[in-house]
This record gives sequence, structure tokens and C-alpha cells, in this order.
Amino acid sequence: MAEATIPVNLLNPGQVFACLGFLEAADVLLGDAEGKFDWADETNVRFLLHALGAENPFQVVLGFLKEAKIRRCAPTGYREKPSKGNHSTKEADEEDKAEPFELVITECFPKRHGEPMALPIRLESDANLSMSIGHWADGSSRKDFKLYAGNRSAAKIAWDMLRGTRKKPGKKQKVGDLITKGVADLWEQAAGDLVANPLNVLTPLGGTFNFDARKNWTTIDAGYSPDKQKHKLGASPVVEILAALGLEHARPRVDGHLTRYGAWGGFLPPILARPALAGSEVGVPVRRFSFTLGKSGENRIATFAQEEENL
Repeated sequence: MAEATIPVNLLNPGQVFACLGFLEAADVLLGDAEGKFDWADETNVRFLLHALGAENPFQVVLGFLKEAKIRRCAPTGYREKPSKGNHSTKEADEEDKAEPFELVITECFPKRHGEPMALPIRLESDANLSMSIGHWADGSSRKDFKLYAGNRSAAKIAWDMLRGTRKKPGKKQKVGDLITKGVADLWEQAAGDLVANPLNVLTPLGGTFNFDARKNWTTIDAGYSPDKQKHKLGASPVVEILAALGLEHARPRVDGHLTRYGAWGGFLPPILARPALAGSEVGVPVRRFSFTLGKSGENRIATFAQEEENL
């Protein structure tokens, strides 16, 4: 059984959600995964993860992400509407068209109807391993915790986080120039750095799932609108895609204007880490944090959290 560790900021909700995402993915890809947070040194808080096999589980998960194919999932009877384009930013005329995402019709669908911009997605590997991501389409009594809005599909956001975005190819170009980097680009640029510190390798990003508090802004906070000025803020595509995966079977607890989550201090498998993320007692130490959801245009955004006193 291999064990590895990475740095994490417990006050950034997206990073904590992404740690659960790493745990969930490692359990699918390797089996018998368990993870915990180690805060013995408050200046160097770590997330520890072990799973079957001899490979670094963080490396295995990142290797899966950089190669993963994206499929959209829809309920039986769903009919595709004519596309008006998958880009919502003002750079739409500069970016190359998105890769087509295969539509998979399934009887196992979380909601009664499928919404075109909020269809769940499935990440698949050539080895027939797959993971579903679609917490924003949850039709159960749980809150869907959908933060992104507007004319951005979940599949396109996931594509941007994994593959980046590019301009239309120029003359004598087969592939357009890179606008933003995804996991695959960061891996190619410096795989060792990405594996050692995946939550903190930052790159300018456009539209995301809005989990990484380092990117999220309001006009008042920023003093201007980065979107109108076409300025991209640095954040982690690893945090964005793995936070979305981490929330597939878990949710932070929303109490009025506060959103609460927990970080657990003992090794837990995914089935127990999920309630721990909501701050529930699970037999190991749990630290609890809360943050307010900000508003940025039509989007809700995660902001930096504060630790709550233990009761």
C-alpha cells in the first residue's frame, strides 16, 4: 500500500473539497483508499492519502485526469436542442470550438429532466474506469450546491479544467494558441511539481465551477470587474475539477448565510469522509469551518473560510 502527502489550505473550501475528490478518485482507480488531514504543524498542513499498489495515489489520479474523456449524461427521452455555441465569455470569437462531448442516455439519472447546461458528466479512461460528476444536477432532498451559472455547460467547464482553452488556429496552424492551461498542460509543463503540490500550481483561468477561493471575486472586492477587462485570475484547475468530484456524494452544510464544512484528522475511507466533510462526528477529530457564498454576476462563489470554535 502506497502513501503520499500534499500541502493543503484548510481555509480554502475548494482545496478541502478537492482532497475528498482525490480520495474518491483513488478509491475507484486503486481501491481501499483512505485519507486524512494532518495539522500537527499549522504552518504546513497536509492531506495524506494511501491506497492499494505501489504508485503514488496523487500521481495516479492526476494521470487519469490528464487523459480522461468527457461524456455528458442525460435521462431517457432527453432531446438535444440545436447548439448556439458552448462559449459564454466575450472571448468566444477567439476560442476554438469546444470538442464534441458524446451524449450518453441513461435510465439512472438524478433529476426528472435534464437541463442542457447542467447535464452530469462522466470521466472515462481507456481502461474502462469511469467517475460520474454531477452534484449540480442532484434531484434529491440534498442541496445541489451549484455555484456556476450563465451560458456555460458543465462539460465545457470540465474540458477547460482538464484540457485548457485555445484560440482559433491561425494560418499554417493545426492547433490554436493556448489561452488558459488545464491539468494536461500543467502535467506536460512540470509533472513533478504538479504531483508534489497539485492544489497550489496556479494558472490564469476563465470560467470555472467557482470552488477555488483564490480566483473568486466581486466587483467591490476587486475594485473593478476582471471579466469586463478580460483579466484572468490565478487558480488551480485541479482544485476545480476534484472539488466537483468530491461533492458527488457529499455536501457542505448550508445554514442560512453560512456554509459549513469539516476536515478530519484520522484516516477514513470515502464512506466516512463524506459525512466528515459536512462536519459530522465520525469517530476521529474534526475541525469545522464556515464561509459565506459571494455573488459575482449570476454566479455564486466560494470565499475564504474561518475556523469555528469546537463545541
